[in-house]
Amino acid sequence: MADSALEQLKRDGRIVVVGASLAGLRAAETLREKGFAGRLTMIGDEPYEPYDRPPLSKQVLLGHADAAHTVLPRRRDIGAEWKLGVAAAGLDMAGRRVRLADGEEVPYDRLLIATGVRARPWPNQAEAELDGVFVLRTRDDGAGLARRLAAGPRRVLVIGAGFTGSEIASACRERGLDVTVAERGDAPLVGALGGVIGRVAADLQRENGVDLRTGVMVTGLEGDSAGRFRAAHLSDGSTVEADVAVVSLGAVRNTDWLAGSGLGAGPRGIACDAGCRAFDIRGIVTDDIFVAGDVARSPHPLFGYQFLSLEHWGNAVSQAETAAHNMVSESTDRRPHMWVPAFWSTQFGINVKSVGVPSLGTEILVTQGSLAERRFAAVYGYQGRVIGAVTFDNARWLEFYERQIEITAPFPPPYDTVDRRPEGRHPVPADFPDPSVPTHGPTITLSGYSPADRRMEFTPAGH
Repeated sequence: MADSALEQLKRDGRIVVVGASLAGLRAAETLREKGFAGRLTMIGDEPYEPYDRPPLSKQVLLGHADAAHTVLPRRRDIGAEWKLGVAAAGLDMAGRRVRLADGEEVPYDRLLIATGVRARPWPNQAEAELDGVFVLRTRDDGAGLARRLAAGPRRVLVIGAGFTGSEIASACRERGLDVTVAERGDAPLVGALGGVIGRVAADLQRENGVDLRTGVMVTGLEGDSAGRFRAAHLSDGSTVEADVAVVSLGAVRNTDWLAGSGLGAGPRGIACDAGCRAFDIRGIVTDDIFVAGDVARSPHPLFGYQFLSLEHWGNAVSQAETAAHNMVSESTDRRPHMWVPAFWSTQFGINVKSVGVPSLGTEILVTQGSLAERRFAAVYGYQGRVIGAVTFDNARWLEFYERQIEITAPFPPPYDTVDRRPEGRHPVPADFPDPSVPTHGPTITLSGYSPADRRMEFTPAGH
């Protein structure tokens, strides 16, 4: 009896992974675990094997870890051919080939795109190239910024107070450095968690000695005659003198190399179905190209089948495993990617964690603890259901709220708890900024259908 096409693929096929990233590595490991014995090629634009990014804005900046020692642990040998330090430059969908920047073409039977995001650069290129102006995304970025902070600059300017910008500011203060944070929104973290939580974050920064400027934009960076950064000019007319500026203005999805390929890729990422199969520009799903990680836009049944782009560590792992499983499975055995978004950050001695999509919420209720004490759990509501939750130093409640999101529990929650304070008796507006006005650092990008259009309830298996 002749082998099936899938059996042939698993035995002799060629799978190419573009993106030597967390998602790329975990996908490759899963492919081998699922029995793929063919040729596996890993393509990465950096010269390094996959490494962990979260330590770059935490331990590396504090001098507690070396950027070179952030290589991701391997769950198994993947037996791959590595093409590192060379970027993908084009895709021939009809010919099933990836073109590299050095001109080489790599054929595939199945392709996984896990190219992630890059730091959004400072818009003025000449100013961005001043000595002392940094972004933080790559291992080299982290190593360079850590060296500069260790040298003891007189002041650091952080442009943008999203999660990464806030973590950088926290590291600077822990090192004893003077730091100014400039944020165009009304508060830190406001794009991701709203104004109620943003005000808590603002108080936290100021109490820890951060010179926090909100509602302002940096209009220009100034250098001296030797090309060294020395000052920044703000939209309120003020000037901040500093030796180091860290541009933390969010991320750009790495899809440029797909221009003209016919794949459904653009500034918001690469659209895919719930099984991680990419769409072409006509909206027709492909069956040989899959997407995972920060670059993917996939519909989520818990959130009205809106397309979500998630810049989350856990999502990259879960989606990569799902994509890899589906790449080497019969259509009847494929599964959807339904990871509930979750995110964590440590700043100014506080552990911040969230689940769900807080930025969809219109109301917020403090259900445990107290905002004033910086130890609390707060729940976000949208159209009468729990849509997200955030905790400050109170993570033991997070698993409970994840379950509430999964079962589309009502909002406000109908129960009382022993530590609910007066501020948690009634929901208040979550106070998210107008989405048409950019702020720095939301971790979830929403596009596509409104949750109001949701027509069916999602119930996890076994419930």
